[in-house]
Amino acid sequence: MGSLINTISIIAGGLIGMVVGRAFSEDQQEALTKACGISVLFIAIAGAMEGMLRVEGGQIASGKSMLVVLCLAIGTLIGELIGIEKGFVTFGEWLKIRTGNSGDAQFVNAFVTASLTVCIGAMAIVGSIQDGVTGDYSTLAVKSVLDLIIVAVMTSSLGKGAAFSAIPILLFEGSITLLAKLIAPLMTEAAIVYLSLIGSVLIFCVGLNLVFDRKLRVANMLPAVFLAAAAAYLPWQF
Repeated sequence: MGSLINTISIIAGGLIGMVVGRAFSEDQQEALTKACGISVLFIAIAGAMEGMLRVEGGQIASGKSMLVVLCLAIGTLIGELIGIEKGFVTFGEWLKIRTGNSGDAQFVNAFVTASLTVCIGAMAIVGSIQDGVTGDYSTLAVKSVLDLIIVAVMTSSLGKGAAFSAIPILLFEGSITLLAKLIAPLMTEAAIVYLSLIGSVLIFCVGLNLVFDRKLRVANMLPAVFLAAAAAYLPWQF
């Protein structure tokens, strides 16, 4: 149920964004894209700092730097070798043609950017596991509200391709929900903390692409999230 709610919310956000986006000029859409990017940056920074900072003796201390460096470096190398970004783009191009949007130059960029934003993060994974094991979809319901707003803004600024992020979110969350009983024992508290930290760093990279028009291949960094969860089972803590 949670995956379906999240999927419907993204479709609704996309429809809202398409209607609202037509009322904006090109300059206004560009400004909205930057504003969306800044919002994504601060959301990512908050998540990353929550995972890296702690209070010790009344002072703020940082940690898990080595976790971030190793997961991003090794994960990005794996992603580059596999060509995950290329797979996203190929699927986006196929969608663009099949949906009659061949003339939309921003379709693939909007699809990839929105898909990465809504799929990366602990809420998607933990919420899907809760839904599959206990039937509690409250976490995904909260995420659905956030995604509706994010996708509405992205669709109005980047284009209708953002609305099609409903497809990967349905496949991603739906698969985790179906496999929840197998995945649940693996998601210890440490695994969730590590996953959330690295996920926030990747979302930060998505924000950089939006604000500074960079071309960071964030999809190729996705293996870093799984490496972060696996790192929780090492005999030492980061």
